[in-house]
Amino acid sequence: MGSWGRLLLASVVLLAGCTAAGAPATPATRAASAPASPAAGGPTGCAARVEEGRLPDWADAGFSGDTRMPHVFGAKGEIVAVLFGHPLAVGRTEGPSNKILWVARPAATPSPDPSASATLVITATLDGTTTRVTREVAGGPGPSIIDVPRAGCWHLELRWSGRTDTMDLVYVAA
Repeated sequence: MGSWGRLLLASVVLLAGCTAAGAPATPATRAASAPASPAAGGPTGCAARVEEGRLPDWADAGFSGDTRMPHVFGAKGEIVAVLFGHPLAVGRTEGPSNKILWVARPAATPSPDPSASATLVITATLDGTTTRVTREVAGGPGPSIIDVPRAGCWHLELRWSGRTDTMDLVYVAA
């Protein structure tokens, strides 16, 4: 074998050792970006994972085809935030607003408290601070514009129709 042949063989062997064969693949329907950076100077603890894959079947009503929208699932999987204004931003003067479509998973059983308000109440706390804001979506999960006062990771407690879930959302400076 000539010198070119040995060089080619060595290259193939070297490249074969560098591949990721056998590494687990992330399913396309649950492909997620890395967690966003925490607020500057604040402790980390942000579990915001913006997914780019297909919306689950229970959340894709009104969309057509193979809908792929940025979205974040609640920790219990009871609700999903579909992000139309991704990335969410504080002080945005141009471009899309912080539009979020909240879609609740259909309840397996009737509400434990039929007198509970359907309004989606969002209590958001900025990671590493005592800054807390409350936002409401009248009528329950649905379309909304959710603005917060500062950039960073926001821990959301979500309550509607006797149900609860939590999630983290990151807002960047515009």
